[in-house]
Amino acid sequence: MTALTVLAAETPSLVQSVDWLAIAPVVITAVVGLAVLVADLFTAERHKPVLGWIAVAGLAAATASLLPLRAGDRSTFCLTADPEACSYVADHFTVVVQFLVLAGALLTALLSVTAVRDTRMPAGEYWFLLLSSAAGAALLPASRDLATLIVALEVASLPAFALVGMRRGDRLSSEAALKFFLSSVTATAVSLMGVSFVYAVTGSMHLTQVADRLEDVPGQLDTLAMAGVALTLVGFAFKTAAVPFHFWVPDTYVGAPLPIAGYLSVIGKAVGFTGLILVTVIAFPAYAQVWGPAVAVLAALTMTLGNAAAVRQSADRPNSAVRLLAWSSVGQAGYLLVPIAAAAYSERDQIGSTLAYALMYAAVNLGAFAVAALVARTKPLHRISDYRGLYAERPLAALSLAFFLLCLAGLPPGIIGLFAKVTVFQSAVDAGLGWLAVLMAVNVVIALYYYLRWTALLFRAPEGAEGPQGAGARTKAPWPVAAAIVATAITAVVLSGAPQLVLRVASGSLFTQ
Repeated sequence: MTALTVLAAETPSLVQSVDWLAIAPVVITAVVGLAVLVADLFTAERHKPVLGWIAVAGLAAATASLLPLRAGDRSTFCLTADPEACSYVADHFTVVVQFLVLAGALLTALLSVTAVRDTRMPAGEYWFLLLSSAAGAALLPASRDLATLIVALEVASLPAFALVGMRRGDRLSSEAALKFFLSSVTATAVSLMGVSFVYAVTGSMHLTQVADRLEDVPGQLDTLAMAGVALTLVGFAFKTAAVPFHFWVPDTYVGAPLPIAGYLSVIGKAVGFTGLILVTVIAFPAYAQVWGPAVAVLAALTMTLGNAAAVRQSADRPNSAVRLLAWSSVGQAGYLLVPIAAAAYSERDQIGSTLAYALMYAAVNLGAFAVAALVARTKPLHRISDYRGLYAERPLAALSLAFFLLCLAGLPPGIIGLFAKVTVFQSAVDAGLGWLAVLMAVNVVIALYYYLRWTALLFRAPEGAEGPQGAGARTKAPWPVAAAIVATAITAVVLSGAPQLVLRVASGSLFTQ
């Protein structure tokens, strides 16, 4: 008995304590999703709308659970032999991205309450899938090992495939879901191969240990390590919609329900750039000479192709409004990639500029999709020309959309958009990427054309009130949609009045490990 006691004392404990407060945002979202799925089995059809409000309440609670984590000093699921190597870290980076994801999912849920009812989508499945995807997206920024990163990426992505194809009997929806699924699975498979190469070289999955062991790679394994680094980036570049992994975006946004298109444009990008930041800045700094130029080229191609395609959208073409927002989101992804590329040539705190820009982009882009959802209630063709004279029909919606577009363009009074672009531009200049800064400036000017063209259309005289597409078809805005528009508009106005609320993220230290 004494020998067993001595042996137990000498053997390190393999039991890990769980910090439930740190993982609360993810757990609450996942548990509410399961609760909604089970409740759907016992809920009569006429009471199905209650499930949507349960989902909204759950996402609100998950967002509120971030308040105790503001200090950014928690971690859990750490190795007993190396307490610095943890699988889940709730630092400032994690908290900021989780707020973006959960608040964005909350706005999506508000927009979806009406959409699910009007289009008769299966409520239980819809809310379960949305909450599951949000839980995966919230897990990803806290993930600090490659296995958890890939699992979080797939948990965020797999439900999104089904959400895109949720409109049963709609050919565009089914085709969009299939294209999204096939291309995403291919990208993930490539990333898994890259992860396997990295593990073969380092013998570890934890990002901090990977970073340490990549500092001293034997010469015969250097090529394998470089291949692993490059291939790992592919899956995350796909989620960011970086060129040449962007081809799924326009058709997917058009085929998806509008709230889901908005969700993918914001939360989908958050998943992508978060994964890129974690694998490049934390795990692969030793190979910055590999991923730095690659991300810089991706940023240049993405912003250029996205803006060029957005300019070509015809105002009278069906779905042109959604396609313009889709191509605009591709161009915006290019701006988000600039500070990540800059981090390869300077210090890693440059990526704070990406987070600052993402927070601005999330608020105004979801707001634009909220206005699009409102307009689509009477003008379902989703044409840019349908917005002509919107100010005469719905003044507050028109003013909100105009402000969102000006923020995306970076023009006053959308001050937060201007400041966010300047911050990203400065990160490129400070890193010595002058050519990328110049190209970004050119793309900003190109983007002014299509943003201002749409903005001007809002205040032109309506073409007429006759017919189902005319002003006479106006209906009262559902209050959840109106609430989403008001919330995003207030957020954009407040941030333009006090841009330091977001821009301080760009200058602070985000990582504890």
